[in-house]
Amino acid sequence: MKGENQYQQCLEILTWATKQLQVKITIEKLAEIADLIVQSMTGPWRYFHTPNHIFEVGNSQDATEVLAALFHDLVYVQVDHSVNFNLSYYIAPYIQERKGKLKIRDKNELPNDYIFEMVADIFGFVPGQVLLPFSGQNEFMSAIVAAKVMELFLRPKHLFEITACIEATIPFQPILEDGFTVPERLHKRLKETNAKFNLNLNNDELYETVKKTVRLSNRDVIGFGSPSSIFLDNTWNLLPETNHNLTNGNSCIVSEYRIALEKTEGFLNYLNPNFIFRRFDCEPDEQTYYSWIAQAEKNIEIAKIYLGSKIFTLAFIEALSMRLGLNIPMSTMVGEIPSQGCVSAHLEDFLPDIYNPYPCKNNLEYEVLNLFAEGCFKNKNHLMVSSPLSNIRNSRLTTFIVRYLGFYEIKKQRNITNNFCKKKISAEEFIDSCNQNLVKIIIDGILDLFESRKQAISGVKKGEYVNCIIK
Repeated sequence: MKGENQYQQCLEILTWATKQLQVKITIEKLAEIADLIVQSMTGPWRYFHTPNHIFEVGNSQDATEVLAALFHDLVYVQVDHSVNFNLSYYIAPYIQERKGKLKIRDKNELPNDYIFEMVADIFGFVPGQVLLPFSGQNEFMSAIVAAKVMELFLRPKHLFEITACIEATIPFQPILEDGFTVPERLHKRLKETNAKFNLNLNNDELYETVKKTVRLSNRDVIGFGSPSSIFLDNTWNLLPETNHNLTNGNSCIVSEYRIALEKTEGFLNYLNPNFIFRRFDCEPDEQTYYSWIAQAEKNIEIAKIYLGSKIFTLAFIEALSMRLGLNIPMSTMVGEIPSQGCVSAHLEDFLPDIYNPYPCKNNLEYEVLNLFAEGCFKNKNHLMVSSPLSNIRNSRLTTFIVRYLGFYEIKKQRNITNNFCKKKISAEEFIDSCNQNLVKIIIDGILDLFESRKQAISGVKKGEYVNCIIK
């Protein structure tokens, strides 16, 4: 039912956009295109880059922006681990795989195709170029699909604008040595491409095209400028897209979960908030632009505290798990993720109350603690798909540890946590470095959890241990 609703919504959007552009196209062809888009966006690993995401990015009254949004994430090699078979029909004449890398075919292998040449020129790509995963690989192939699917129905001017919008969704591009901003560099390429292919867009139209690209690219990353709860919810939904071993939260081992969070933390540590959003010729207005940057800075700082605390908790549980073996599932140590209305016994059920918790030192710490205790996401109108990890993002265990030790003590412990994660010290050395009262509390809680399982497997009469087994 969900996929059918998404297909119907996609078809309605396509119908609206093509009518706006006065395109003659049959409903049967639009249905075929909608099916291509939705199929490509609903692969088994898609949890964030889904049809709902492209509908949100396409929240515009401009038809070319809307069409660009529908196509901009069709290809996502890192997530899908391949190119959807139906999309390869449009891509294979121009792109080939060599030694595990994707590259544009050499000039003598490429068909004589001015639409492809136009797309490549807008991206600044040339024949024989190796495509890099984080430098436009996915966006370029998505733009090829968009242009080839729609070339029979749209004017070259519209394909030009759609391609430019998709190019602008290459995220986190810095200002280069030439001093041009990202939109200014794109504007320069658009002028050159416009002249080369005789598209006859005037200067005002080129300026408006760049503004369209800015609006679309900013909507694509607007989660960074949203409230922290939505930002962290998006971050959580991204985890299983590139860490496929997390798709079954009950079977993933502790270290896999910890490594996934470390990769996300590492990315955020190097992310410059000034490279997230775009601005060109007062689009968006100055106040909006700088408010997004300020919120992004705050979100990144909150995420660092949040992830750092989670990583410490996971490293702590991982070190204890190594007393049992090398590949112990997270669920063995802390309990299973609730499913189908059944909530089994969990480690947090056996932890004592904390009567004198460490106080938060500032507003950021207070907000992070609330996010731990109450959960990240509360906006019912938000359209993101919940990931398999949704039920454990609001970790009562991490909340307990933060309240017991305080954020400052966890941060102080970070170097030795890193040393354990990099196998520079043993699990026992890491445990010895931790607060020993906390160690005893957590071990006692795990033993109580194991005891509840022992009672359950031995067939305790209904009611005697029900509070320990099913909450």
